[in-house]
Amino acid sequence: MPISSPLAPRPTALEVLAGHDLSGKTAVVTGGASGIGIETVRALASAGATVTIAARSVAAGQQVADEIGAAINVAALDLADLGSVRAFAAAWLTGNDRLDLLIENAGVMALPERQLSADGWELQLATNVLGHHLLAVLLAPALLAAAPSRIVCLSSIGHRRSGFHPEDPHFEDRPYDPWSAYGQSKTGNSLLAVALTERLGGRGVTANAVHPGGIMTNLQRHMDPELPRKMGWVDADGNVNPRFKSPEQGAATTVWAAVGHELEGVGGLYLEDCHEAAPSEDDNAMEGVRSWALDPKAATALWELCESTHNAVLPS
Repeated sequence: MPISSPLAPRPTALEVLAGHDLSGKTAVVTGGASGIGIETVRALASAGATVTIAARSVAAGQQVADEIGAAINVAALDLADLGSVRAFAAAWLTGNDRLDLLIENAGVMALPERQLSADGWELQLATNVLGHHLLAVLLAPALLAAAPSRIVCLSSIGHRRSGFHPEDPHFEDRPYDPWSAYGQSKTGNSLLAVALTERLGGRGVTANAVHPGGIMTNLQRHMDPELPRKMGWVDADGNVNPRFKSPEQGAATTVWAAVGHELEGVGGLYLEDCHEAAPSEDDNAMEGVRSWALDPKAATALWELCESTHNAVLPS
């Protein structure tokens, strides 16, 4: 039977954490200075966790930390720059020997033109997947020290736009399309959870992918302003479609993946609305996960691509 929580429909992150005590636990949240990342940080900190916001803008992260007013640290991290990822991990490990929760939340979406990262990779794949892979590998010693520990990889319903294309992941030979590139990266996030659980699950570190739901945040900042109207996300007056969630609701499945008792020792799943998603190949469905996003062979191909970009390996 698919795994599900007993929560009411569309809970907030704070409601998910009711009754949980995370005192003494540590968490890293990438992209914790904006959107649903803020609400993820707020919820984890409210339950007593010591949270590190990893963000490109330290100033923005510090503003969030000051507003929440809990045990929150802030550090610079640009996932599109592998040097920045290495520097963040080295600095974090200098002050910490264990990590209970790694929330890989940051991302970019639907860049209108093909852009490359500092290391020469297609920017959405580099930011959403390759940088997060390296971060998980470098922080693995601390995750293993804290086992049982969890990794949460933020995916999206956008994963159904594209499977992973190991033969041309950076759109060097095929025409670039913003949504195909985004879809490939979100499939990559799900495959990363599969691959991490395969390699670390037996040692007490599990990873699950999360579709947070539709939420209007600055993730849409690269889109043509008219596109949300054409896609039905907002009406002519700018009112958000009622099927969309608030940021507080959008962070709920992330937090459930991080603390839900139902997921103890369980990884390699794609979660939505605080339950395990059902398989779906229906292009019109608003729920469900494509088979390519959980394919072990594709997960291995992704892992091999990631390793080839930075030569970092998991501790034996």
